[in-house]
Amino acid sequence: MSAKYEDYEVAAPDPAGMVASLSSLGYSLEAAVADLVDNSISAKARRIDVEFTWAGWKSWIAVVDDGEGMTSEQLVTAMTVAARGPQTVRTSTDLGRFGVGLKSASFSQARQLTVASSVGGEWSVRSWDLDVVEASGRWLLRRGADTETTAVIDRLRGGAAKGTIVIWQRLRGFHSQEVEEADEKVQQQFYAEAERTESHLGMVFARFLTGSGRRAIRVSGTPVEPWDPFLVTHPSLQRLPVEHLPLGEDSVRVEAFVLPSAQRLSEHAYHRAAGPAGWLGQQGFYVYRRDRLILAGDWLGLPGMRREERFNLARIAVDIPVETDTDWGVDVRKASVVPPVGLRRHLRRIAVQARTRAAEVLRHRGRVSARTHGDPLLYAWTVKRENGQVSCRINRSHPLVRELLQSGRDSAPEVKALVRLLEETVPVTALRALHETDSEDDPVPFGGAAMAPPEAVQVAEQVYRSLVTQGRSPSAARDRIRVMPPFDQMKGFWND
Repeated sequence: MSAKYEDYEVAAPDPAGMVASLSSLGYSLEAAVADLVDNSISAKARRIDVEFTWAGWKSWIAVVDDGEGMTSEQLVTAMTVAARGPQTVRTSTDLGRFGVGLKSASFSQARQLTVASSVGGEWSVRSWDLDVVEASGRWLLRRGADTETTAVIDRLRGGAAKGTIVIWQRLRGFHSQEVEEADEKVQQQFYAEAERTESHLGMVFARFLTGSGRRAIRVSGTPVEPWDPFLVTHPSLQRLPVEHLPLGEDSVRVEAFVLPSAQRLSEHAYHRAAGPAGWLGQQGFYVYRRDRLILAGDWLGLPGMRREERFNLARIAVDIPVETDTDWGVDVRKASVVPPVGLRRHLRRIAVQARTRAAEVLRHRGRVSARTHGDPLLYAWTVKRENGQVSCRINRSHPLVRELLQSGRDSAPEVKALVRLLEETVPVTALRALHETDSEDDPVPFGGAAMAPPEAVQVAEQVYRSLVTQGRSPSAARDRIRVMPPFDQMKGFWND
């Protein structure tokens, strides 16, 4: 029986509103570029070049590959918003899902998107100009490109008979006629984005940059180096047993790693192993789909799982089948996941094991955390093991403590006495009795709020004043607070 639609009417979305929505999905530039690289890999490209070209307000970014390319009809489909739904059958190399990656990633970064592609010598070109879409109220896809863009395409394709070229122009943050080509400060910002993109691609596509089927990815001519978050070739790496967790008719592969301590790594290797987000930011789960990294370092919102320095060495690889995308809540940007309810207790169990091992490694090496030998201005406590005894001392170099203890203050003797009393009466026995590994009721500074509560702001303001009084500039004082626990985990005036 055929469907009846007499009681329905068409409520098509407004193109301008749709453009605004797609442009506001929250892509970073490096994540948007990674979406384009996804398409190149799906097209079986062996070589992918990301070009950042500075030209003031006319600056542009391009992704060029030697993949299979597209016919004119295929190109129009690829340029159409959501031409393929998430249930569309994918090839084994397809890293997409929603059919909007090219458009959403591109519209988030540029007002003009041009794509040129060829499967065998005949190049087809299509362009989106968001000004035209918004002015006309229609999805007007241009055949070809303007003269200036055509010249760029000719240069980028060289003599290639096949492949795809994606060009972003009128870039977000740089497209203003006030941005002059001679402005060195803005130029530095532009190329700093290129460096971040290179680092991000090395992390996200590390598995594609190694092995027999490796791809070559370059950013502005510089080869992208793969970043291995697990240091799998290091002899001091600890591997926990691989587990295959059932999920419907599929299974999820999980392997936990405990990385070597700092003493087992060279200074260069230690800093590289920290990753783009640093040791604290890179601990946790790494979720892969078809070897593409979706999430890099996160505890997935599991109960009692917070970022703490004592767990910096714990990293866990999770490989999810592409068929389980919906179960994992993979978003359009491929930047976040939500684990299925049925797997959460197993993932937490594995995480507890890895975190416990990681904390043991640091304790064994005499480093309870980075606080032990860290920057003296950062931490309120120092913890040491000397002559078989653990000592906890209030850090007298901390700006607040230093301010209170300075000679000449009427309260200095009382403060000194209070400091010694606190040091000698640390309630270790009570803490040991109450503490359970990864307990959900562990104390969290200022309640663990993402936005600093008033009492945290008050403390930070006092630290700020102390730093300025001790000779730091206002901007340097804010920079110091920004990396000072617990303010490094909160947003406040120091982030402005």
